[in-house]
Amino acid sequence: MLISRFKPIAAMLLATSIVAAPIATPTAAIGQQANPGGDLAQVSRHLKAMQSLRASFTQTDRSGQTLTGTLTLKQPGKIRFEYQKDAQLLIVSDGRALTMIDYQVKQVQRWPIRNSPLGALLDPNRDLTVYGTLLPTNDPDVVSVEVRDPKRPEYGVITLIFTRSAAAPGGLSLVGWVALDSQNKRTTIRLSGQQYNVAVADNAFAWTDPRAKGPRR
Repeated sequence: MLISRFKPIAAMLLATSIVAAPIATPTAAIGQQANPGGDLAQVSRHLKAMQSLRASFTQTDRSGQTLTGTLTLKQPGKIRFEYQKDAQLLIVSDGRALTMIDYQVKQVQRWPIRNSPLGALLDPNRDLTVYGTLLPTNDPDVVSVEVRDPKRPEYGVITLIFTRSAAAPGGLSLVGWVALDSQNKRTTIRLSGQQYNVAVADNAFAWTDPRAKGPRR
């Protein structure tokens, strides 16, 4: 079991709703989709072409607590959530596992990336035709794809949300995702200032272990 201070942070990752304002949300009824099969293929092309990403984020949980920070992503499988300084929290993936570091209480927690909904984002080779379903939206410039593994419901569900952008990889810009864990916990993060395919060093995903001296990967 995660320690008490980790629980809300774990929920933010494992049960995250990330959207950018303004954004059209998926609709419950079937909406107008000009080319749904093409959109799913376009999402796959975007994920394969997105070698790196930097963005600012604002994260709000369902109770209204808000944190801000910087997101850095590098394929394959690396991601870093650098939270505001007073939060004293860091979440990093080295491509194999997600690590949560709480510097206030000097605790570290790890779990396999494949067990998180973020695995859909961090594995560009995942076959979206098998795991992904297009969701209708009320905006033709918004593409929403729900990804779940029906054989592993405990891994949760993530809905990736994109806006059409000719300047972004594959013609789409990732504006966030909506994720629910097996207990239907969710949180909201808004991305802004996205920068794609910029140079990101591997040591950007190193971290300092509060339990010992020296950087870790």
